[in-house]
Amino acid sequence: MTRRKKTRSLASKVTIRTGRRKDYRQWRHDNPDEVKSSARYTQKKRQQRKLQAARRLARQQQAPKLDIHGGASSSDSDKRGDD
Repeated sequence: MTRRKKTRSLASKVTIRTGRRKDYRQWRHDNPDEVKSSARYTQKKRQQRKLQAARRLARQQQAPKLDIHGGASSSDSDKRGDD
């Protein structure tokens, strides 16, 4: 007897009628209120997004300030005029 390959796919775990993927897709389309992520998964993702936002904010605050459109560019304009 052959063993089934382990999979993380939800479609292969569900056996509705014939157990075929097409049937699961149809059932999922017909019952959108029954198909939702687990509370643990959504909580984990929410935490990851918070952590990502905090890291991004920290990176932005640590970045050096660039004075691109500031008043200190007068010396740059003099250099360009010499060419």
